[in-house]
Amino acid sequence: MTKDFKICYHTSAGGKEQNNLSTLLLAKIYIIYLHITFMLKTKIKKAIAIASIAGMTATTLGTSLGTTFAATVIGSGSVAGTGAFNSSVIWDDAFPGFATGSVSGIKVKAKVLPTLNMTLSASEVNLGTLVAGVPASGTIDIEVGTNAKDGVSITARSGSGWLTNLANNSVQMNNLSTDGIAESYTFASNANAIDSTVAGFVNTTGNLASTEVNNNSTEHVIYTTNKPEKLDFAVQDLTFTVAATADAQTQAGDYEDTITFTVTGKF
Repeated sequence: MTKDFKICYHTSAGGKEQNNLSTLLLAKIYIIYLHITFMLKTKIKKAIAIASIAGMTATTLGTSLGTTFAATVIGSGSVAGTGAFNSSVIWDDAFPGFATGSVSGIKVKAKVLPTLNMTLSASEVNLGTLVAGVPASGTIDIEVGTNAKDGVSITARSGSGWLTNLANNSVQMNNLSTDGIAESYTFASNANAIDSTVAGFVNTTGNLASTEVNNNSTEHVIYTTNKPEKLDFAVQDLTFTVAATADAQTQAGDYEDTITFTVTGKF
């Protein structure tokens, strides 16, 4: 706001006129000085106001966007050969201060190869000399180790479907009477103590009750589990039993069958 100055003077004789002129000139200079000062103050206030508004706007915008404007990008985080992981390293514009950056999304990969092992305790089962009407049996222990997530299944299949007379293959020892005589030839199995430490492991669902064998196509399930188990020979996983009963009319001679054991891991 400007101020109005009223300068009063009068003309008198002699040297008073010159003094009045000087006074008038000084008054005009002072008025100009006040005007300039007022204008400068006004501009400075406007500049300060504009700066304040800009600062408030930046702060509000930065807050709404979750961004700190008082920071400088001084570098980057990246992965060689690709720009998919690029990110900025931000300095907080202060000494002492901090600069931070990150590279995210880095994967860690690994693979565990499948394992499956089955070991039988013997290569044959010798039933010895059969006595008519008296069952004779023999066993094989089987140990399995695997990391299959759903465990294993083991089957046993007869090669001929019966005990076959080696001298005359038409003579068969089983419960069929194709040759006129009904005998017995059976498979059975039983799971032993559990050696797996995996929670929820079950090994008894595959136990095979004594079953007559009279064909060479059936895969008799003798062991089933549901989770991994270790190969631990201190405890055999199952015992397989084969048995035969001759009749008084069963032809004399040597008899034989070959059995195929198949293990399947459920990975």
